[in-house]
Amino acid sequence: MSEKAKIRARAAALASEFEAAGAVAVETPVLLPAEALLDLYGEDIRGRAYVTSDALRGEQMLRPDFTVPVVQMHMAHGAEPARYTYAGEVFRRQEEDQTRANEYMQVGYEVFDRENPPASDAEVFAVMQEALKGVELRAATGDIGILAAAVAGLETTERRKRALARHIWRPRKFKALLDRYSGKAEMPASRAALLAADDPMAHDYPDIGLRSQSEVAERIDGLRADVVADPISPLQVELIEALLNVRETLPNALEHIRDLAVDMPAITEAAFRLRDRMHALEARGVDVETLEFEASYGRTSMEYYDGFVFGFYVPGRADLPPVATGGRYDALTQVLGQGREIPAVGGVIRPGILVQLEDAA
Repeated sequence: MSEKAKIRARAAALASEFEAAGAVAVETPVLLPAEALLDLYGEDIRGRAYVTSDALRGEQMLRPDFTVPVVQMHMAHGAEPARYTYAGEVFRRQEEDQTRANEYMQVGYEVFDRENPPASDAEVFAVMQEALKGVELRAATGDIGILAAAVAGLETTERRKRALARHIWRPRKFKALLDRYSGKAEMPASRAALLAADDPMAHDYPDIGLRSQSEVAERIDGLRADVVADPISPLQVELIEALLNVRETLPNALEHIRDLAVDMPAITEAAFRLRDRMHALEARGVDVETLEFEASYGRTSMEYYDGFVFGFYVPGRADLPPVATGGRYDALTQVLGQGREIPAVGGVIRPGILVQLEDAA
């Protein structure tokens, strides 16, 4: 049997397991309208997706993942609650590492259920873990919602909080903003000169880029307002940094986050959700005493997730991508639901890596 045939057979077996767990098998288009993906991810998605165009349908992208089309399908036609599985190729441009695949199979399990989100989180994780049994893997978990709650609770301007929330998935930019808003970083000379000008819009430069003159002027007004705003206090910055550094087994991480919540009441509700999820995982037979939790986990590669996140990795093989990843994406259903929403969580497995590991065993 060829390698591709093995991968397809493994994918079919995984999808059958997910159907046995209660999922309905669905298919999605390979070509997706670019507009929805650009609205979600911005122009950055062009660096990761294959883009083409159609005279009648406009700009299209080869499917970079299944989550967006599955959410669109559910929000348009699905009943509640719902569980779906799918299997097929996704396509990712690789401009820096030619050894990374630009086309590979994914098999997924998605849950749309508003009844008990912590239980749904635990269900998806446990179903994934069961599907991966027999392969030695390291599991990692996190919760983007805790950091988002901490940012929302900062004593600073709404503009600053929106900027920090937008860059949660870009750690370097997030840190730079936090340093700037707390007064740790000096203002760049170019920005200081811009804000010192009597009329920064009085110039002879041609318009370059997508922003209009009025949008540029609004941005400058925002920068001026930021200069006179009080800095974020050193205590709040210290608490954010302490939260980002939480990396322990799940029960110990929960205790640490509860301690931080004494001084960060904004994360109290998120801490309760973490507690409920831990109990739900225990009820599913997951060994939470050894399960890793990292407060920063998922911040560089899971930008549409807004709550629970997880991944399964091959120990000692940093050269391999994760065998499986997943998480909660409630906000995505709001964006794609056009006024409707439903709590949703899911995960995907790369059967190609499983075949590689199983053949080497």
